[in-house]
Parts: sequence; C-alpha cells; structure tokens
Amino acid sequence: MDLDVFVAAHRAEWDRLDHLLGRGRRLTGAEADELVALYQRAATHLSQLQSGAPDPVVTNRLTTLVARARSVVVGSRRATWRDAVHFFAAGFPAACYRTRHWWIWTGLVFTVATAVIATWLANSPEAVATVAAPEALREMTREGGSYESYYSSSPAAAFSAQVWTNNAWIAAICLAFGVLLGIPVVYVLAMNAINVGMGIGLMASAGRLDVFLGLLIPHGLLELTAVFVAAGVGLRLGWTVIDPGRRTRTTALAEEGRAAIGMAVGLAVVLLVSGVVEGFVTPSGLPTWARIAIGVLVWAAFLVYVFVPGKRAALAGETGDLAREDRSDQQPVAV
Repeated sequence: MDLDVFVAAHRAEWDRLDHLLGRGRRLTGAEADELVALYQRAATHLSQLQSGAPDPVVTNRLTTLVARARSVVVGSRRATWRDAVHFFAAGFPAACYRTRHWWIWTGLVFTVATAVIATWLANSPEAVATVAAPEALREMTREGGSYESYYSSSPAAAFSAQVWTNNAWIAAICLAFGVLLGIPVVYVLAMNAINVGMGIGLMASAGRLDVFLGLLIPHGLLELTAVFVAAGVGLRLGWTVIDPGRRTRTTALAEEGRAAIGMAVGLAVVLLVSGVVEGFVTPSGLPTWARIAIGVLVWAAFLVYVFVPGKRAALAGETGDLAREDRSDQQPVAV
C-alpha cells in the first residue's frame, strides 16, 4: 500500500467526518446518514492501514476519529435522576429481599452470639473482672458514665456524621471483602458481637441494663439490620466464588459484585437515617418509651420497604444489578 496515495484519496472523507462530529446534535437527517456512512468507511480504512501500512501518526489520528464516531453512532445511555428513583424504588429493595436468607440468618447468629456473651458477663463476676480494672468498670457503667455520655459527647450533627462514617465503613468492608470467601465478614461480625455483648453484659452486671437498652434500641435496630444486610451480601459474594451455580464464575462474580456496589449506596442512605436517630433521638430528653418507639417505627419502615415493594420488584425480575439493556451480552450456558 502506498501510504501517501491512500491518505490523499481519503483525507477529505476523514475531514468531513471530523466536521460532522464537531456539529454535535445539530445534524440534519441527511447529515446523520452521512456521518454513519463515513464512520463505516473510516473504520474500514483503519483496518486497512493497520494491516497494510501501520504508520503511527495516521493510525493514531484515524483511531481517535473512529472512536469518536462510534460513541456518536452507537450511543451510550446516560444515568439520569430516573435511574436513581428506580434504584431506590425497586433495585435496592429487591436486592435486599433477594438476599434475605443470608442476612436474616446472619442477624440470628449475631443475636445469639451477643446474648451468650452478655449472659456470661452478667452472671460471672470473674469474667467481668477480666475486662477492666474496677475503677474503669465503675466509670463505664455508673450514671452519667462513658456508656451514657458517649451519645452526647459531641454536637448532634457532628456525632451523626461520625457514626454514619464509621458504620458505612463497616458495611463497605463487608461488601468489598466478602469476595475473600467471607472470612473478613465473619471477623467484623465477631468483633461487633463481642462489643455489643460486653456492653449489655457489663451494664446488666451493674443493674443498669434498662438504661443501656434504652440507649441502644432506638438506633441499634436499624443500624444492626443494615450491617446484617451488608454482611449477608458479603457472605453471599464469598459463596459465589465457591459455587457460582449455572453461571460462569466470572459472570457470577461480575453480577453479584455490581449488585453489592449498588447495595453499598443504598445501605449508606439507611445508615445515614440510623445515624440521625443516634445523634438526635438517642441522647434526647424524650422518655425512653418514646425513643424506643421512634427506633421501632424507623426499623419497621425499612422492613416493610424490603418485604413489600422489594418482594414485588424481585418477583418482577429486579436483582439490583444493571438493567438488562446495560449489561454485556453473555454466551448461553448449557443446562
């Protein structure tokens, strides 16, 4: 191939294509048809150059031109506010519902482990003595002690932001590192069960369990449920590595991983709500019954959100993954 002759023969077409691309959306119907035809010819020219006369300067220019034209001709769907509305109305609750068996069992195991630790500490002075020195224990469990003052240690807005960041980080760890066969998820859950169980057990041993539960329940129901959901999804992702089912392992991990990323966004919003409750309701001067009632209502609203519209969306085929038209085509897998 004579490169100079080839370039001279087709330069006008490339320049015309570049001009049409610069017009953006201000094309007539005839110009749009012309752009498509020029794009197809330019792609053919690029292929001929790469095989016959791979000059880097000409090839790079034509590669860029073809790539720009492809993005205009093929097009790409842009995310809009409707996608966000659809995600929170259907995608996120459906993903929570679809993984319910994983996070419900996670929550039950966590609750049992926490109860065992709390009961052991509440009924074993020897075990309590191993936690901290007597003076430190009194400081933690006394009226106005660290367990109570913790919730009013900072201004409500700052405290809400702090606990939201911390809880969102815990959820992100569960979701991101679940792919490591779920081992980091089990560790995170164990540490949280120990911390919660110790708090309940120590306050129970001091005869102040009602005070502690009055501080924990308003925000803890929703907060812990969000952590359970994140942990359940992380464990499911870890199990996908072991057993991808009828999908290929790569496809299964891609689908479950994308759903997990979406759930991280949804759970961040859920944890923001629990953080607001923890910052503004838990340390408030409201009666204990009122604070607990607010916490139960917020928690019940989340469960209804998952098991009513979430179930409906899941039965309609929603998974929390990308919309079908946005996914890559997959080769059929034999049954």
